[in-house]
Amino acid sequence: MTEEGKKGILDILKIISESKELELEDVVIDADELTLEISAAPAGKPEYLKLSLEPLTPGGQKIEFLLETTSYGVRLVAPAIPPPAAPVEKPKEFINLKFEYPVVKYSGEIVEVTIGALRGQGGSRGKIVKIGGDKAPPFYLFESKPLNRPVVALDVFDTPPPLAGPVRKAYQDVLQDPAEWAKKCINTYNADLISLHLVSTDPLGENRPVREAMKTVENVLQAVDTPIIIGGSGNPQKDTELFAEASERFMGERLVMASITLDMDIPKVVEPIRKYGHNAIALAFMDINQAKELSRKILDAGLPKNHLILDPTTGALGYGVEYTYSTMERIRLSALMGEETLQVPLSCAATNAWAAREAWMKVEDWGPRELRGPLYEATTALVGLLTGANLFMMMHPLAMKIVKAFAEAMVKEGWKEEKPYMNWVKARF
Repeated sequence: MTEEGKKGILDILKIISESKELELEDVVIDADELTLEISAAPAGKPEYLKLSLEPLTPGGQKIEFLLETTSYGVRLVAPAIPPPAAPVEKPKEFINLKFEYPVVKYSGEIVEVTIGALRGQGGSRGKIVKIGGDKAPPFYLFESKPLNRPVVALDVFDTPPPLAGPVRKAYQDVLQDPAEWAKKCINTYNADLISLHLVSTDPLGENRPVREAMKTVENVLQAVDTPIIIGGSGNPQKDTELFAEASERFMGERLVMASITLDMDIPKVVEPIRKYGHNAIALAFMDINQAKELSRKILDAGLPKNHLILDPTTGALGYGVEYTYSTMERIRLSALMGEETLQVPLSCAATNAWAAREAWMKVEDWGPRELRGPLYEATTALVGLLTGANLFMMMHPLAMKIVKAFAEAMVKEGWKEEKPYMNWVKARF
């Protein structure tokens, strides 16, 4: 120890020895044994001292003792009794305070995409569908009212794939006729639009010629007056040919071509879609960076932003839906904060829920699959709805009905005036 340090200690000891009263604050003594020596008072003249023990944890109770010092030593007299605390008056009613929502202003917004064209606009549709236009996170009605309600398309296939029992039962009388299938989706089940999947064009399947598949598209367009989405087989080369043929043949209808992926020749596939005024879905695979890259390449190829829809891929409930939620949420928030390549509506293919065995397997302990399956698909879609998805592709009419009802309820503004929580004391469960 330095001389300066020794001098400092001696100075402290001198101050303590000359003090009549000593108070230590914020001092922790770490010792195996602690001895306190207190000088006794003169014989026959007891002296009383107060010993205070302060708690180390916030909110703990302070304890005080009285010590009697005599020539014979020190003895504990009694704990010092604190004065009684004043009684706390219980509140008789709630304090009425006005809650102000924390409104945030965003630098970006989602473009509005129109699907379908009316007869007076160069198309043949009796009604059109608009999606997007959001200026705030989903259902933040206190920040911005949604411009358009989320919409649901029911799937139709030109060649029926293997379908789960509950889905097959819902369409069993129309499975062999895509036009009648589409009519049932619109007229009976009240879908907003049709998602027509031309799976028969798959080179690894029936390898149906593109021109022949166009007859199915024409039949569906004549059967319903709602907009339709044209889905391919997933083969990059065949889908490029399919979209080009459909774009030219149905010029002015403002169809949706589903989907463009990174493994396609993007300028080649985009050109006819742009030229003839249609829309396209960009299909990324649960990766926000891939979504940015794909959207940027499609926009750079000339497709206007208000003709593009982004599908980040949907994982089924229990099979990756949490990744879907995270990716969609990040995409939507990035778009609102200024990322231009992501400022487009989101598509959610809740149909993928039927790939989960829990949705369709016959297991008694799991409950009836006639309800379990639709609920599985609806729950998958609701996850996408809460992240900001604008367009849903679904299969079962009951699942679609649940999602549409939920979406309509969430965009209603009347609920803000209701305050059921104010009567929680009287509530019964």
